[in-house]
Amino acid sequence: MADEDYIYDEASGEWITPAQAGGKRDSDTDNDGVEVRDSVGNLLADGDQVTLIKDLTVKGAGQTLKRGTLIKSIRLTGDAQEIDCKYDGIKGLVLRAEFVRKR
Repeated sequence: MADEDYIYDEASGEWITPAQAGGKRDSDTDNDGVEVRDSVGNLLADGDQVTLIKDLTVKGAGQTLKRGTLIKSIRLTGDAQEIDCKYDGIKGLVLRAEFVRKR
């Protein structure tokens, strides 16, 4: 490899290859993501199960989700207060994190 093929990593103080740098960048971007916390402060992640803490009327669906309803396999949207989830009969359900608790 030529001298131009190495990258200086400031964190470790070493010269590394672009392949090694690619792996480091991926792990660094995971830490820069938005933290989504539920109503009691638990950190939420993709795939978590949550329970509703209050009755919620779903606009456009004509349904009310009752307190204690289990929502499986949530996805984070990048917004600190919104989570995307699936529920039978409701497409594109987005819930506010303040109304759920991690199970």
